[in-house]
Formats: sequence, C-alpha cells, structure tokens
Amino acid sequence: MSDELDVLKSVTAQLEGANILGGGVMNDTSPDIESRYRAMIMERSGEERIKMGCSMFDAAKALMQAGILDQNPHASPAEIRRALFMQLYGREFDAESRAKILAAIESASHPVVN
Repeated sequence: MSDELDVLKSVTAQLEGANILGGGVMNDTSPDIESRYRAMIMERSGEERIKMGCSMFDAAKALMQAGILDQNPHASPAEIRRALFMQLYGREFDAESRAKILAAIESASHPVVN
C-alpha cells in the first residue's frame, strides 16, 4: 500500500510541476471536435443540460464516496459527509470557516432529543 501511495504522490508532484493540477488546464481535444461537441450540447434544452450536470455531479460524489469507504470501510455517515465536504469544497474556505462547517456537519449527525 505504501508503494502505491508513493507512486501517487510522485505522479501528483509531476502533474503539479507541469501545471496540470491546481488550476492548470489540460486539453487534448481538437478545436473542431470541441466546437461540434459544444453545438451538440447547446442543442439540448436547458432542462436537459441541468439534468446532465446533476447526473455527472451525483456520479462524481458516488465515486468519491466509494473511495472514502475503500479507505475506511467502517466510516460513519458523518465521517463520509465530512470527507465529501473536504474533497469538494475544503479548499474554498479558510481554516476557521472550514472548522465551523465541519462542526455543523458533526452536530447535524447528532439530533437533539427532548
């Protein structure tokens, strides 16, 4: 497992060095194909495009959740929500805001009983 992690870290460092990760853009699609693809997407209704986007987001979340559970098969629902938040939005917030959000996720998993 450690060897796999070392390889992943090495590849990540190489991609960051090539400016592919962390804001860089990789594009291997020819301008002609990209233009045709965009035209096909724009032929769809706004509702269809929203459904496609939501479906892709749901698929991405399912893949992330599977990865979380692969790393920690006994993760609680709250642990999964925290990990998903960190993967999806963690870099968007400063440390203080992130801590508040994570605390809210944790408290939401413990309902108040009267």
